[in-house]
Amino acid sequence: MSLHAPSDLNLRGAGLRFGLVAARFNAELVDGLRQRARAVLAAAGVRAADIVEVRVPGSHEVPWAAQQLAAAKRFDCVIALGVLIGGDTNHHEMVGDSVSHALQQVALGTGVPVINGVIVANTPAQARVRCLGRIDRGAEFARAGLEMATLRRTLRKGQKS
Repeated sequence: MSLHAPSDLNLRGAGLRFGLVAARFNAELVDGLRQRARAVLAAAGVRAADIVEVRVPGSHEVPWAAQQLAAAKRFDCVIALGVLIGGDTNHHEMVGDSVSHALQQVALGTGVPVINGVIVANTPAQARVRCLGRIDRGAEFARAGLEMATLRRTLRKGQKS
């Protein structure tokens, strides 16, 4: 994964509504992503009342909950968070691939942007640095959400003209 994130556009989030889906598996790491994402959204002006959060058992359940939120048409963007860590098999890669495809289908099928914030790491140390350490993926996911939510609103206004 690249360390060269896009430049910050300084987007304002006032009035934007977000659905946030977070897995409970690997809770400490996912909570790090959640807290960092929520902090960026709040700093951009998104009210806490405009963020609806749901928790699911694990990353494999994240797409279903994201689908439910996106289908409700109440949100400008859905941010999906989870952490998959390798073990003795490649199960984490299989689940990560499945989740990634499913989240993209949710976005394309509903017209609501879905940010894939499911970390797939080979080791606990890799996951830790991305969720709680110097590589702030939670903040990156929130900034991507702000940008896509803003773009969605802009494009919808253009369609109504």
